[in-house]
Amino acid sequence: MAGKDLKEAKEGMAARLKLPKFNFRLDPEAIRLQFVGLGGLHPGLWPPLPRVALLMGLVAVYAVAAYFLLWSGQLDQIDNARKKEEELKGQYTDKVRKAVNLDALIKQKEQVLKYVGLLEKQLPSKAEMDSLLTEINNAGIGKGLQFELFKPSAVVVHDYYAELPIQIRLAGTFHDMGAFTSEVSNLSRIVTLNDMKIEYVERAGGLVMEATAKTFRYLDAAEIARRRAEKDEAEKKTPGAKAK
Repeated sequence: MAGKDLKEAKEGMAARLKLPKFNFRLDPEAIRLQFVGLGGLHPGLWPPLPRVALLMGLVAVYAVAAYFLLWSGQLDQIDNARKKEEELKGQYTDKVRKAVNLDALIKQKEQVLKYVGLLEKQLPSKAEMDSLLTEINNAGIGKGLQFELFKPSAVVVHDYYAELPIQIRLAGTFHDMGAFTSEVSNLSRIVTLNDMKIEYVERAGGLVMEATAKTFRYLDAAEIARRRAEKDEAEKKTPGAKAK
């Protein structure tokens, strides 16, 4: 008898612990009915599905509003800060590299300044330009060439030097023209021959060379100051010129 009672007790406990069976089948009609007649009711009295849908809609609206009103600007700030960080890292790396190579850079700068000084010595001053033009003319005549044209053009002024182009045309032999170009290259001042063209001209009875001789001179302190003032004035009149 006791065994029978024990068996019944176990079966009763198993029945109580048995999980209920849920029906996971969706009933479209039941879902539709939960959304019918909600117009006059307080949302707190709505069925579960409409309340869940309303809650999800509110969350979505708040999320979109927060993104455009708060997060979007903050994300832009974060992106700008990251770009600035990369820029600062690059500047730091460059400065560290320069600091490590500071002694070598100082020596290199001294060498460059010496080289610039040597080049400046080869540039005539404003007062020496006339004598240099005479030297070029004498170099051609001394080699047996005949000048058909020797015409200085307008001076082209740069930041720290001025350039004087001279249109020349000479008649003579090929050997004499070669000697003339060699003589020009050996002048104490810098003179270059550009756009050279040599052709046979019957009326001249020989070769004619056309070229543009360019010589350079350095600007004095007053000219450099005037040049800088003109440049600053032009930048003031042109918006954004300085930024470029």
